[in-house]
Amino acid sequence: MEFFEHFLSVIKTIKVRDVIDILAIALIIFGLFRLVRETRAFQLLKGIIFLFVIYFLASLFQLVMLSSLLRALFEASVVVIVVIFQPEIRKALEQLGRNKTWKKYFSGFFSRFGKSDEWVEAVKKSIEDAADTSVLFSRSKTGALMVFERETMLSDIAATGTIIDAQTSVALFGNIFFNKAPLHDGASIIRDGKLHAAGCILPLTDDKTVDINLGTRHRAALGISEQSDSVVLVVSEETGVISLAVNGVLTRDYTRETLVRKLNELLLDETPEDENNNRKFGRGRKKD
Repeated sequence: MEFFEHFLSVIKTIKVRDVIDILAIALIIFGLFRLVRETRAFQLLKGIIFLFVIYFLASLFQLVMLSSLLRALFEASVVVIVVIFQPEIRKALEQLGRNKTWKKYFSGFFSRFGKSDEWVEAVKKSIEDAADTSVLFSRSKTGALMVFERETMLSDIAATGTIIDAQTSVALFGNIFFNKAPLHDGASIIRDGKLHAAGCILPLTDDKTVDINLGTRHRAALGISEQSDSVVLVVSEETGVISLAVNGVLTRDYTRETLVRKLNELLLDETPEDENNNRKFGRGRKKD
């Protein structure tokens, strides 16, 4: 009875803000666990837990030197954790910045606000030029890697290549990705409907579960899509298959029609119904 009375007295002291505080901490711990569960950081986390166990045993058996050494290590644990888990922390912050829940209500509104019809037409043109080029490259088995920039700016990636800043066209893409051209091995970055840069170097994915048959282009496409919200178009040099990489996921076997539809959806938030309405009211791009 004394135990239950003590328990009830403790429960009565708990306020709503305490419950919110506990839930917030629980969500943070759960999120951190999910973040590191399927990465190399999980093995490092197990090593840190092992050191805590060693420290507890050293303190229990009064091993002064060992406990002092581990205590000094734990005092610098903030810096150590930042250094060890830097890739995971960066990935988590980028995912938070690209979170679709708040982006739907805030970022999406402001990103579309002020976009002119000229901007929309330029993006549509770049989509169709990229799709036409991909079909030609697919038939000739010419490799290509095109990165459509969205909200995450890729200026640091563009700096690794050559700034072009030109209107897109099938001829321009053909010259860049021609297998004897100096820029054909790198990626082209498309910003606001223009070819911003070419010959850019992309980071490769660290995902060990990626199909071993995928080459460097596909791994680079996955890598930049994991680190940004960009949409990456890949044409395989070996098979001619057209693929898209978005948020670290690769989808393959696109035709021209399905590619244009998907890119319109990803870059302009345009559904097939919107596209039909645009054609109905004469807002679609006229073909020569």
